[in-house]
Amino acid sequence: MSKSSRPAFDRALGCAAALAFVTLLSACGNQSSESPATAGATPANAPTAAPQTAASGSASAAGGTGTPAPAVTVTTVKVEKKDLSVRFRASGVVTPIRMVDVKPQTNSVVTKVHVRDGQYVKAGDLLFTLDARTEEANIAKAQAQLAKDVAALADAQRQLKRAQDLLAKQFISQGSVDTNVAAVEGLQATVNADKAAIEAVRVTQSYSRITAPQAGRVGAINVNPGTALEASKTVLLTITQISPIAVTFALPQSKISAALEGLKGGGAPVTATLSDSGTVFKGTLQFVDSMVDPTSGVVRAKAFFKNEDEKLWPGAFVDISQTMGELKEALVIPQATVIYAARGPIVYVVEDGKAVQRPIKIVQSQGAEVAVTGLAEGDAVVLEGRQNLRPGSAVVERPKEGKDKDAKDAPATAASSAASASNGGTDSKPKASAP
Repeated sequence: MSKSSRPAFDRALGCAAALAFVTLLSACGNQSSESPATAGATPANAPTAAPQTAASGSASAAGGTGTPAPAVTVTTVKVEKKDLSVRFRASGVVTPIRMVDVKPQTNSVVTKVHVRDGQYVKAGDLLFTLDARTEEANIAKAQAQLAKDVAALADAQRQLKRAQDLLAKQFISQGSVDTNVAAVEGLQATVNADKAAIEAVRVTQSYSRITAPQAGRVGAINVNPGTALEASKTVLLTITQISPIAVTFALPQSKISAALEGLKGGGAPVTATLSDSGTVFKGTLQFVDSMVDPTSGVVRAKAFFKNEDEKLWPGAFVDISQTMGELKEALVIPQATVIYAARGPIVYVVEDGKAVQRPIKIVQSQGAEVAVTGLAEGDAVVLEGRQNLRPGSAVVERPKEGKDKDAKDAPATAASSAASASNGGTDSKPKASAP
C-alpha cells in the first residue's frame, strides 16, 4: 500500500468500528426496554402461584400436627378375687403294678400249651406241660431204694430186740446190744434220706407243670409243643396285671413336700387323662421315691388306678394332674390378657376411656387363669384388642355378647342381600311384548 492511500484506509477502519459500537449500544437499549415488561409479567402470574403455595403450607401443617387416632375397640374382664387351686401337671407312663416273665426251671421239652395269646388267667392256672418221663423214672427208683432200706431197717430192729432179750438172760454182752442199736439208727437215717430224695424228685417233677404265678393277662406265647427249653433262660410268656394299674411320672423337687404331705392321708387324689380320647381317670398317689435324680432334679412318683374298664394300657402316655394346694383370695385374671414384654409381663387396664399399661407379677399359672399381683379387684383388664393398644390410646369397650350377636346376624343379612339382588335382577329384565 502506498503512503498516499494509508490515511484514507485508517479513516475507513475507524468509521467501521464506530458503526459497530453504535449497533451494540442500540441492542443493549432494546434489552433494557423489554425487561420492565418481563418484570411486570412476573407479578401478574404471582397471584396464581400464591394460592398453591398456601395450600401446600396448610397441607404440611396438617401432616405435622396429625389427626387424632381413632379409638380402639376392645373387650375387658374384671379382676376377680377368689381361691385358686394350685395343680401340678406332668406327663406319665402307664406301668403295671405286677408283671412277671414265666421261665422254665428245668431243661425239658414242651408237650402241651394250655393257654392262648391275650388270655386272662388266675393264679394257679395251668399254662404248660413239659416232658416229665425222666422225673417219673427217678421217683420210681427212689421209691424202690426206700423200700429196700425199710426192709433192712425192719431186720435190724428185729435183731436188736433179740439182742436185748439175750442181754436180759445174760447170754450176750452189752457191747453186742449197742452194735445192734447203732445199726438200727443208721438204717433209720437211710430211710429218712430215701424219703427226702423222693420229695426232691417230686419237686423236679412238678416243674413239668408250669402254672400262673399271678392273675393277669397273658402276652404273646413264645413257644410251641416240641420246643426245647433251657432252665431259667427261655421266656415262655409274660403275665401282666391290668387292674389295678399304676402311672409313673416325674415329680419336681419343689413339689416333694406337698406330695409327701398327701401321702400321709392315704394318698393324694390324682387324675390321669388320655391325650387321644380325653378320658379322665381318678386315682391316688401311692409312692414317692427315696432319692432325687441329681441329673434332672426330679423324683419318681407313682399313682394307682382301679382301671376296672381296662382303658389304661401298659406303656400308654397320659397327662397327670394333682392338686398341690390352694391360694386364698388371689387376684385372678385370664391367661390371655397377659402380654409378655421385654421387661416382664404387663396388662392394659381401661381408666377414663384410655388404655393404661400396668406391670404385673405372676404368682401362679393354672390352666386358662393366672394369679397376679400389681392389680386391684374390679380393674377392667383388656382381653381382646390389646395388640392394637399403646399407652394412652383411646378405647371403646364392646360388650362380649355383641360380637356373638353380630356373628349370628351376619348370615341372615348376607342372605337377605343376596335375595334382594336376585329379585332386583329378575324384575329389571324387560318382558317380551306380544307381537
